[in-house]
Amino acid sequence: MSYTPPLPPFAGICTFARLPYQPAPIAADVAILGVPYDSSTSYRSGTRLGPRTLREQSLLLWGYNNVLKVAPFTTLNAVDAGDVAVVPVDILATHRAIEAAAESWLNVGAKLITLGGDHSITLPLLRRHAAKYGPLAVLHFDAHPDTWDCEYPGQRYSHGTPFVRAIEEGLIDREAYVQLGIRGPTSGPQDYVDALNLGARMITMEEFRQHTVADVIAEIRQRIGSRPLYMTFDIDCIDPAFAPGTGTPEVGGFTSFEALQLVRGMDGMNCIGFDLVEVSPPFDPTAITSILGANLVFEFLSLLCLQTKSAGATRPA
Repeated sequence: MSYTPPLPPFAGICTFARLPYQPAPIAADVAILGVPYDSSTSYRSGTRLGPRTLREQSLLLWGYNNVLKVAPFTTLNAVDAGDVAVVPVDILATHRAIEAAAESWLNVGAKLITLGGDHSITLPLLRRHAAKYGPLAVLHFDAHPDTWDCEYPGQRYSHGTPFVRAIEEGLIDREAYVQLGIRGPTSGPQDYVDALNLGARMITMEEFRQHTVADVIAEIRQRIGSRPLYMTFDIDCIDPAFAPGTGTPEVGGFTSFEALQLVRGMDGMNCIGFDLVEVSPPFDPTAITSILGANLVFEFLSLLCLQTKSAGATRPA
């Protein structure tokens, strides 16, 4: 049989990493789900275009992770589940649609990787994951705590409120909630105090810079232990020098390499879900933000690949 070379990255129809397009839930190891919603952003919009652009840049992922030494696209039964039917003018209707889509995939045993969209989409995802796994350990990468009671008078839901709502609903294990990368000006000192009072272990960028990456990873692993771990990654935790394409950029963040190290450092943890949010392509003219975002998804896929291999190695014959 003659060899058929793969399509180059600039050709063909985009799914994430050319995974099979499967909008109806089937038994799978992993489903990649897009949520093109950004109507709750508080500064620059555009993250509704994130899922599409992340898929485009994922075509640069050749498939083998040379650091973790796995090939997730060939080891895992992974599919691209398409996009949730969001309602741009109704955040609660959008949340219901996200919950329904997430539940349908979790019910068939898939792990869910979700492409946002703004950070408000994490709350309905946490609801469905907590319904399956119980209160979750959460590793929250962000420049902002996102624990404000409301950003606009009388409005309980926006991209700045998902984690206070999640804690109020009992979705997060307060003993295993870590915020990583917090920095920048706030309206006052109470913003950080409120997050700490909710139980967050806040690792600001100032504290992060006082330690090695290995030290920070060790603390996170000790705090979370074997609990079911949900990772939520706001791309604005990265310094805008490396990731300018986001709605609320803050200077002084992680480098791309530090972010990759931190995600890889969760190798062997009980990872059960991941979302990547706040990629805003209109502010990303050279696509460096979405390229990084696609690679972060690849790293999480690699963690799931290692989990699958480990489970197979310990499963009785």
